[in-house]
Amino acid sequence: MIIQVNTANMALLECFSSETRVRMIELLDRSQMSIKELAAELGVSSAIVTKHVQKLESAGIIGTESISGARGRLKMCRLLPEFVTLQLRTPTAPNANVYTVSLPIGQYTDFKVKPTCGLSSELSIIGLADDPRYFWAPDHVKAKIIWFASGFLEYRIPNYLMGGQKATSITITLEICSEAPGYNENWPSDISFHMNGTLLGTWTCPGDFGAQKGIFTPDWWPHGTQYGLMKTITIRKDGTFLDGIQLSALTAADLDIKPNDEMRFRLSCPDTGAHAGGISLFGRHFGNYDQEIEVTVTYE
Repeated sequence: MIIQVNTANMALLECFSSETRVRMIELLDRSQMSIKELAAELGVSSAIVTKHVQKLESAGIIGTESISGARGRLKMCRLLPEFVTLQLRTPTAPNANVYTVSLPIGQYTDFKVKPTCGLSSELSIIGLADDPRYFWAPDHVKAKIIWFASGFLEYRIPNYLMGGQKATSITITLEICSEAPGYNENWPSDISFHMNGTLLGTWTCPGDFGAQKGIFTPDWWPHGTQYGLMKTITIRKDGTFLDGIQLSALTAADLDIKPNDEMRFRLSCPDTGAHAGGISLFGRHFGNYDQEIEVTVTYE
């Protein structure tokens, strides 16, 4: 999660101004806890913890779920983002040339996948699970969750450049995790990102998350993968970064994207990798973030 430091994001920034809230984040980093358990650890009342939980939840830092306990309902809390990156400088000047595109995850243009695999809309599974043929079913464009054990998905990012314009940065944000049969919280997967056939870099996802329900995952969805991690890939003038950490030395100038050039973005997980743990990709109505693949292109 990348947060611009400005007054519009005060609700999130204020979450870190309280020692109690920071201690809650430390506790939830170890495991999910109920409000009563947090109160006991912190030595404060459940009412105070509830107020802090409401603030953290509204900022998207924690998620909560009501479950049955031995003495009634329990409100369980869990940490959502893996990290928060604070961006101090405005990424583009106020008059910068920029356009944004939301790519539905079902609108891929090419694929090659192996089971376990499948895709589903927010209403039902599309075709049959573990049968790659259904990845070309007409309804594949409606997919809101896609999973496969190995292979790739490829998307075409619209190129709206004109004249002598050239892309100076490309930012891609998506929710993603590994893919294990059912789910496995400790299931590392080497996921690679490519642009126009060029490797941008590889990230090892720690697992396939299903122990807690995804915030937006439909109630009908069978027990299994529930949510992913929000990742942001940025190709800039000084290299390619994943959540602000340099992934490779490849720059926007190396891609040299001009009007009419293709922008083919590929997610891949080869079965020959050190951690061949597959890919699960989330769109709207699934996971913890209600979004598709979001792309921002700046140019000059």
